[in-house]
Amino acid sequence: MKEFTTQGVATVQLASGPISLDGARWHLITHVLDDTETRQLGFNIQSEFTRQLNLDRDWNHRSFSWKLLRTVQKVFQATSFQGDTALTIPPFFNNAWRGEEKIWGEKALTTQPMVVNWGGLNDTERLQLKPILSSTDNWILLTQPLGASNKTLPPLR
Repeated sequence: MKEFTTQGVATVQLASGPISLDGARWHLITHVLDDTETRQLGFNIQSEFTRQLNLDRDWNHRSFSWKLLRTVQKVFQATSFQGDTALTIPPFFNNAWRGEEKIWGEKALTTQPMVVNWGGLNDTERLQLKPILSSTDNWILLTQPLGASNKTLPPLR
């Protein structure tokens, strides 16, 4: 994997071709994603990039603005974020997860307030998260607007 940064924009050469992203985001990603012999940084970035492309193609997915997420974080003192990818999750959360998969940070010993982007999770990750959502009440769930014909999301029972 090759990377160069100029004028605040990082260009990263991945197996699928080059991608450009904000230099600050690149700096965060290089510090939070694994870079081990078993899961090299280039592979992790490629996985996150592919997942983000798939989310962007999904009409049911919504990425929420950092302004909204910062407001929710401050009002509810949220420390954790669930959903989305390392390319879009704001760095102001102490930890970020998708179901049981750690993106960055560590699981807290006590249940901390958590912001959940329901549309940023796949079915497996939603199933992994349901026990936490069912047994606690300190989470903020962000989802598509529910119309009269939609059933409640997530179905916790």
